Amino acid sequence: MPDVGPIAVLPRRPLTVGELLDSAVLLLREQARVLLPLAAVLAVGEQLLLLPLRLAAGTAPPVWWWSDGSFGTYWLLLGTGAATEATIVALLGNPAARAAGAALFGRTARPREVLRPIGGRWGAALLYAVAVGALMFAAALCGPAWFVGFALLGAVAPALVVDRVTLPRVLPRAAALATRDGARAGLIRLLGYLGWWVLRVGLASGIILGLRGTDLVDADRAVPAALLTWAAVNAVAYPALACLDAVLHLETRIRTEGLDILLARAPAGTPAPVLLAAER
Repeated sequence: MPDVGPIAVLPRRPLTVGELLDSAVLLLREQARVLLPLAAVLAVGEQLLLLPLRLAAGTAPPVWWWSDGSFGTYWLLLGTGAATEATIVALLGNPAARAAGAALFGRTARPREVLRPIGGRWGAALLYAVAVGALMFAAALCGPAWFVGFALLGAVAPALVVDRVTLPRVLPRAAALATRDGARAGLIRLLGYLGWWVLRVGLASGIILGLRGTDLVDADRAVPAALLTWAAVNAVAYPALACLDAVLHLETRIRTEGLDILLARAPAGTPAPVLLAAER
């Protein structure tokens, strides 16, 4: 039996909201050498992609919110930002979900294990990450629909690599898990996003304004400094959200499908991927 004490990354039992958030942070710490470099590359690419839209919309650092330009361009910027962050979290969700599956058995997955092509369904993961981004782009353009979309799509990567459902069932599976037990998983995902959003805005704004106040960054360097700062902050927030998706997915299966009971009754020597697969 894996350790089910307070230091366990993912105990085999239903967890409170606080324990889920703690488990996500523990999983991130455990897999930091894999997730943080990947997230940093993706976060830098995101900032470079968004920069032309930010300039066209007339926004300025540190928060990039206030627009002096076209409202249409600004709305397009918001939708594109929602799409890029959702795509990145979905991509990071692949290694995070594989690491969470190992943590459920009381062990730490090695970097080679969570990144290797075999069993990772990376082609499908990339396809669905793009699909998640497209759905979130459309939802963001509709305003409040973003909340619904974000709540429903957290289990896409875990459904692919842990549950190993067929490709047509990935989105229905993710939505079904998010809406079980009074939409508990979906609401916790929104709560996690809100917490990290507040932290991101506070850290990035504080760092950028602090550098300006000490004259360490002049007007010519304000934009590059803001891009680097936001990339650094997002490089931690995005894998944290991916880890939350991973542990929340498995905890929801424990809570609503009896996954812990299934694992306890499984014959010795049964491979972990077979035990975790939702379709047998």
